[in-house]
Order: sequence, then C-alpha cells, then structure tokens
Amino acid sequence: MTIKVLIVDDSALIRSLLTEIIREQPDMEVVGAAPDPIIAREMIKQTNPDVLTLDVEMPRMDGLDFLERLMRLRPMPVVMVSTLTERGSEITMKALELGAVDFLAKPKLAIAEGMREYSELIAYKIRTASQAKIWARTLPSKTADASPNILPAVGNNLISSEKLIIVGASTGGTEAIKAFLVQMPSDCPGILITQHMPAGFTQSFAKRLDSLCKISVNEAHGGERILPGHAYIAPGGDSHLLLNRSGANYVTKLEQSEPVNRHRPSVDVLFESAATYGGKNCVGVILTGMGKDGAAGMLKMKQAGAYNFAQDEASCVVFGMPREAIAAGGVDDVGPIQELPGRVLRHLAEHGTRSLRV
Repeated sequence: MTIKVLIVDDSALIRSLLTEIIREQPDMEVVGAAPDPIIAREMIKQTNPDVLTLDVEMPRMDGLDFLERLMRLRPMPVVMVSTLTERGSEITMKALELGAVDFLAKPKLAIAEGMREYSELIAYKIRTASQAKIWARTLPSKTADASPNILPAVGNNLISSEKLIIVGASTGGTEAIKAFLVQMPSDCPGILITQHMPAGFTQSFAKRLDSLCKISVNEAHGGERILPGHAYIAPGGDSHLLLNRSGANYVTKLEQSEPVNRHRPSVDVLFESAATYGGKNCVGVILTGMGKDGAAGMLKMKQAGAYNFAQDEASCVVFGMPREAIAAGGVDDVGPIQELPGRVLRHLAEHGTRSLRV
C-alpha cells in the first residue's frame, strides 16, 4: 500500500527536498506541498493524506495552533519538522504532547546536503508514522485539576536505594514516559531511561518532565550516583546510557560507541548493562516504539533475574518494541501505560526485599 504524504512548510527549499526524498521511496507518494496551514487545510480535504509533515514556525498560522486543531477535528499521523534550537526543541516537545507522532530536526547549515543525508531517516519516520495509532486530542480545561495522580510513597529505604527501574522507548515514548514518571513518588527507586531522540532535544525533554514530576528528572552526564527519586535520561544522538557500579553505588555511564539497532542511544545497550550490573535488583519497562531495540536486552535482564514489564498494544502509539520483547520471552507482565507505574511499585513492595543484593 502506498503511503500518501502531504508536506507543509513555508520554505520552498525544504518542500522541494522533502518531495524529492519521498518520491524516491517505492512505497510513498507526495500528494501535495503547502506553504502554510491555511492552504494545507484545503489540501487535506482534497487529498486525504496518510501522513503529514509539518513545519513548526510558519506564516498565517503557527504550526502548533494548526496541529492542535488538526488533532481535535481530524486526527492523523503528523511528523514535525523542527529547527534545532533551544526554542525549537521546546516547541517540538509541545507538539508531541499535542499528538504529533515524531519529529525531524532540520540541519542548521548546508541544509540541502543535510536533508539528503537524512533521507533514510525521513523515510523511516514517515513509514513508522503511517502505522501509528492516533487518538483525537483535546486541550485540558484551564479550570480542571491537572495535578497528576502520584502514587503513595514506597516507604522502604532498602527498596528505594537498592532497586532500579530501567526504561526504554521510541516512537510515542515521550508521552508514555511522561505518563509513567508523573505518578512516581519522591522516594521511588532511581530510574534510567533511553528514549530514541536526536542530539539537542533530550535536555528540553528532561527539563519539561522535571517541571511536571514529583521526582527529579535530568539528562544524564555520566558518572552520577543513581539516587532514589531521580530519573536520568540518555542524551539524544550523542551517547549510549549504561548502568555501572562504583564500589557499592550504582552510577550512570555514557559511551560514545557505534549505534546499535541503528540507534544511539540504544535501549538494548542500556538493558544489557542493567543485566550485567543490576541483575535481580532491576525492574525493566519497555514502552511504545517501532522496531526491536530492547528485545534482546530485556531477555538478558530476565535471565539475570530482573522482572520486566511491557506497555500493552491498546495504549501504544506503535506496538513494535513491546511486541518484539514479548515474543523474545523477556517480558513478565503486560499492561496499559496508566497502570504500569502502580504495577512496578506493587511488584517491588511484594518482592523487592527478597533479593536486594546481587
């Protein structure tokens, strides 16, 4: 089946480059290219595209305003095309909250050459978006209680300090990770997270989560002691995040080795390090995402004594990574994203004191 793509960008150069790249794919066609959301709105009615690529900053109507209206009135898979700046990354995080499936970072320099270098990635993201599960989104009421349902405190210092929660995600993962972390109490075990994301965006992602969560959320720098009530996110595009030990303490480690499963950071790399250094003291969590990254590593975690959870198909944007982990035999429990935080902490409360030391 051919994927119909509509391009929305005020840059004639970007429209031309994206059109050229997409038309080179045997399973895709460009059904239109609009310079602004007003024209795009009419093109959507005429062409009924499967995927929309959407610029963030455009004339006549801001990309975020258009996205919010689109996801409320005519939900469809959207891949944002964002400028790699601090403001651009913050806007991109907001776009993902509003329902965009994924995003592409425009190169700062040598745009034509840079976009062509991204051609394989662009095609991959569009294919992934075409398979994504899309829900109608509405903005929360300003008068509604927006406070998260934070789970009760763990109340066990041994569990909080000795156990670890290890999380991996890809497409749709920014919102799934947010849903997971906002429920965590301030004394939860330390959390390590790998989310597939390019360089320059994880700092804004971590900052956004830190403002929403009871726990402290930061981009990992390497060498930090892993503390209860803290989450550490792998820096996008630059390094793999690993679990390591320094004496009796768990610490983070960053490694600039080659991509694994086409990704850096890779979920498999994090999970395999958790199997090696954490073993039965770890709880693994694999969330929404395309592909199989994390499946082999999660199996190694289970073989090392970890207990593992996977997000269920109904609540995933893309069920690829959880499905592969389940098929590989590395998953012990499957559930909707809203229930996973409670299930993880309940498992730790029931079983966590039996084997605290590796």
